[in-house]
Amino acid sequence: MTNAALLTDFYKHSHARQYPVGTQFVYSNTTPRSSRMQGVNSVVVFGTQYLIDKYLIEVWNDSFFNKPKEEAVSSMQSVLSPAIGPDSVDYAIFEELHDLGHLPLEIKALPEGTSCPIGVPFMTVVNTDPRFYWVTNFIETLTQTVLWQAITSATIAREYKKILVAYAEKTSDATGFVPFQAHDFSMRGMSSIETASVSGAAHLTSFCGTDTIPAIPFLNKYYKALNSDSIIGCSVPATEHAVMCAGGAENETETYRRLIEDIYPSGIVSIVSDTWDFWHVMNVTLPSLKEKIFAREGKVVVRPDSGDPYRICVGYFVKETNDESADVLECLRKTHKESRYFTDNDCVLTSDGKYITVFGEEITEQEAEGAIACLYRNFGGSINTKGYIELDPHVGLIYGDSITLDRCNKILNGLERKGFASTNMVFGVGSYTYQYNTRDTFSIACKATNVVINGESREIFKSPKTDSGTKKSARGLLRVDMNDLGEITLFEGQTPEQESGGLLKTVFLNGRSFSNESIDSVRGRLSGEETK
Repeated sequence: MTNAALLTDFYKHSHARQYPVGTQFVYSNTTPRSSRMQGVNSVVVFGTQYLIDKYLIEVWNDSFFNKPKEEAVSSMQSVLSPAIGPDSVDYAIFEELHDLGHLPLEIKALPEGTSCPIGVPFMTVVNTDPRFYWVTNFIETLTQTVLWQAITSATIAREYKKILVAYAEKTSDATGFVPFQAHDFSMRGMSSIETASVSGAAHLTSFCGTDTIPAIPFLNKYYKALNSDSIIGCSVPATEHAVMCAGGAENETETYRRLIEDIYPSGIVSIVSDTWDFWHVMNVTLPSLKEKIFAREGKVVVRPDSGDPYRICVGYFVKETNDESADVLECLRKTHKESRYFTDNDCVLTSDGKYITVFGEEITEQEAEGAIACLYRNFGGSINTKGYIELDPHVGLIYGDSITLDRCNKILNGLERKGFASTNMVFGVGSYTYQYNTRDTFSIACKATNVVINGESREIFKSPKTDSGTKKSARGLLRVDMNDLGEITLFEGQTPEQESGGLLKTVFLNGRSFSNESIDSVRGRLSGEETK
């Protein structure tokens, strides 16, 4: 295990000497300063308990405080001295910290599951012993590294759930299915096993469907999932292309039959279906097994894995014409913007029975109708109380290739326009969603706002003239509280008495955790926020 005192940037080890002589206390905050995601104006607080229990207690104790002092300090020297010079680090302060036996810090945070507005701190840190003023910002790098992915993924998961809830309430009688509509497919595309665990757990703050197994032990250990009576995470048997290819293209129907009838005669089974010809599977293979599918107690879920997600799931909106295909193609070849068929989602059914897209491409009837409509045509369904089509419960569809929030929204909008309930769809949400982010997605940063030097409290802040404004920091002691409109708000320049109140609560103090969150409490809090 790496010495916890090395879980930071090199330059942090030089800062203790750089503060003014007489510095006693440094007070910092961690804030999401801006949002690169359009329409997302708050982040979900998640991961602070993990940071505290895993790193600030377990790792610091095991790799530093519980080691012999000489060993703990010499392991630092072996790395630091060759890299930044033998005299660049004051090792005596670490010997003194080792003698103390814990991190002398008080950390306050918003409860996990809270939606924290952009520009408002979700966490503050201050040293509790004047000898260790430098420790406050010494842990900044560790804090940022551990928290940003958890917060970003939890926030994105919340946004998926908002979309799914909105469409379900409008088009479906099965709104209770929403927690299973976004299924975590991201593990193989994440940067590490820890990243997959943290991000996968963040996904489960809003959903129950996952294929990221390490997220479950993570929540068991750090968020009391073992004590929960609710579903933490679940999945279903599913095939992959190796399985489908192994049976051979000439025996594809038999592979489906064997899966549906012999191996999984009941329950849900998800079958990847685009190994060779997805539309042949939809229009020939599956209909030929209709009686066997209907004889099962459970659902056969079709999983296309390639192509344009919108085109595969929704298809096109067909406009009929009295023109023959040759005439329509001539018009479309000029430019679809000049024709009367000018919507990218449209196609033309010509008088001679051809389906032509606005780009002049001929497609099949199945491609025009889309996978959901194709399942409805072949397997039927019912009209719910809101007037939308629910597929027969023996069949369903999941799409998990390159899904984004925007694509999810567009697919559900297209299905609504075609008269289908949103809950006919399940989305596989992968690393295209959860890995294509950085700490700057929400510009999560830790900045000092107050110091005490020789007994004098000083408000400090940064406000670079070369910045557009996002890097300007708060100043003084801070209180996060509700304003008169019931909104979470930052109050700057507070007295110590004012700072002690508000919504930020002590979660870590002098080596002890005071955080008691469970996945149930996080979900409950977040669920309440989602209605606001």
